[in-house]
Amino acid sequence: MSSLEMFEGPITMTRKGIGFFPIEGRDEDLIIPAEWANHALAGDIVKVELAGTYTDPRGMMPPRAAGRVVEIVARARETFVGTLIEEAGLTFLRPDYKKMYVPLVILDRGEAPLGYKVVVRLVSWDADKEYPLGEVEEVIGPVGVHDVEMRALALGQGFSSDFPPGVVAEAEALEKNGREILAAEAKNPKRKDFRSAPTCTIDPFDAKDFDDALSVQKLPDGNIEVGVHIADVSFFVRPGNELDKEARERATSVYLVDRTIPMLPHILSTDLCSLNPDQDRLAVSAVFTLDSEANIISEWFGETVIHSDKRFTYENAQEVLDEGAGDLHEELSTLLKLSKKIRARRQAKGAIEFDTAEVKVELDAEGKPVAIRLKERKDTNLMIEDFMLLANEAVAKNLAKLTSNGGPHFSSLYRVHDEPDTDRIENLANLLRVMGYHLQTSGAGKVTGAELNKLLEAVKGKPEEYLVKTAALRSMSKAVYTTRNIGHFGLAFEFYTHFTSPIRRYPDLVIHRLVKAHAGGDPITPQEMQEFDRLAVHASEREVGAADAERDSIKMKQVEFLVDKVGEEFDAVISGVTERGLYVEEQTTHADGMINVRTIGNPSNGLGAGDYFEYDEKHYRLLGKRTHKAYQLGDPIRVRLTAARVAEKELDFVPLN
Repeated sequence: MSSLEMFEGPITMTRKGIGFFPIEGRDEDLIIPAEWANHALAGDIVKVELAGTYTDPRGMMPPRAAGRVVEIVARARETFVGTLIEEAGLTFLRPDYKKMYVPLVILDRGEAPLGYKVVVRLVSWDADKEYPLGEVEEVIGPVGVHDVEMRALALGQGFSSDFPPGVVAEAEALEKNGREILAAEAKNPKRKDFRSAPTCTIDPFDAKDFDDALSVQKLPDGNIEVGVHIADVSFFVRPGNELDKEARERATSVYLVDRTIPMLPHILSTDLCSLNPDQDRLAVSAVFTLDSEANIISEWFGETVIHSDKRFTYENAQEVLDEGAGDLHEELSTLLKLSKKIRARRQAKGAIEFDTAEVKVELDAEGKPVAIRLKERKDTNLMIEDFMLLANEAVAKNLAKLTSNGGPHFSSLYRVHDEPDTDRIENLANLLRVMGYHLQTSGAGKVTGAELNKLLEAVKGKPEEYLVKTAALRSMSKAVYTTRNIGHFGLAFEFYTHFTSPIRRYPDLVIHRLVKAHAGGDPITPQEMQEFDRLAVHASEREVGAADAERDSIKMKQVEFLVDKVGEEFDAVISGVTERGLYVEEQTTHADGMINVRTIGNPSNGLGAGDYFEYDEKHYRLLGKRTHKAYQLGDPIRVRLTAARVAEKELDFVPLN
């Protein structure tokens, strides 16, 4: 290859400022040494030229193909959240973002006090300067205060609770006359009227907005009509209005441990659009006629008006089913029977049943964590999931059929999940082999959903279940939005989209507009369709940002919960092994922490004489040079907590066995 060849794309960066750049067709990313990175930051779109072979002067890695950044095309981030500190007479921002490998110099911090969390905008980073320059854009508050830390997590990913003035004005107008507008539209004869059908919502106990409702009624011929009714956000949020522009920019709501940062103002998310009980509401519905085996006899998609008879939590809907009596017992029983048949059919096709439990943090009035537990998934959780998946698949199939006929609405949005990367599957198979499990793969590193399900069934109830599920999940491709359908590997669907959550996801709102357009409603303009590709990328990126903020908020509270337990002993499982040491997951809170390799052979832990431990990459373990004692991925381990750093969201442990 000529050294003049130029490549453009995103760069990843380590904490030490070393970059890695993927090139299609190459097995290994180019390494970009810090001195050749040209001040690129993680995620930046850069132009890279080949730069021969790089040899690490410390001998820490073998020689590998290298590149040099010649131009930064676009910054991935313009703002950074962090803490103001002072060193050597200069004010710096110490960024919270761990992939930001340098602090920013603040020339004028104005009224912002040292030790405060702030939002800083990157102003410049001249080629001859060691550090970038930034200016304070917003003061969040003092470090360590619960509300400040939660806002900092959200702002660090670009999400704000505050809406711009134009959105506030439109929301205030809806506060005044939105109910009259809704009542008038409920009389629109083009909407199918489902107000007399037994209807309910089933959501978490702390849910504030209700996207979806189910109606069910038996038909004279013995078949069953099930309506999956989804909040008609698109009636109020029209293309081009301020509400739409902001919803598109946010692309998703964010759910931190103590708050929701909504995509839409509260007048819409918890009132006019929310399918609240005992109120007429507008919906876009997928209505199915099913036989007793849950086979689809017919289906219909369109605008409706509904009236929810009951707001269930997952728990009290489960009580009705368990006790065999209560509100809508017959309807819930019918839905449950059908859902089990829908799920069995999906599993038979190879849908992967990860069913991973989520961590739930309980807070007191001051935001202090008082309990941490795993959320329990009940039959009612799975039942709702089954009908939402049914609707999403059916809508995707229908739109695919309609958009392939050369009509005016030729584009659609899909939610796709590619087959896993073959190298990742081979790595997973090797890891599982070390742990005593066998994952059947083809020679080329291909795996089926059915084989993954066999693995998940084999570890059910075992101490390593959570770990194996996590490792398997990490080996999967990421689900994304796109206009090019390639199917959904994890769900074993040929067609799939997001239709069921328009209050909290912008792509669902777009799908509603497409459903309406194909049914003779407002057409989607060619200009809007041309934006679908860009929208798909943006929505996928914002989804990752929201997930990172949500995960960090849980991690922060896990660490805070353990702060006053430093010195105590815990049961854990080894969840990762590197040359730096062991990653462990504490079994009560499911908090992650680190055991530094230097502490493992330290006789001060009470484990006898000292030893030196080396990383055995092939077997995913650390091995004692003298004693041959092994610490292997998946092993249970007894640990003592030695440090809990809330700001860094980090825990340190030492081994006790």
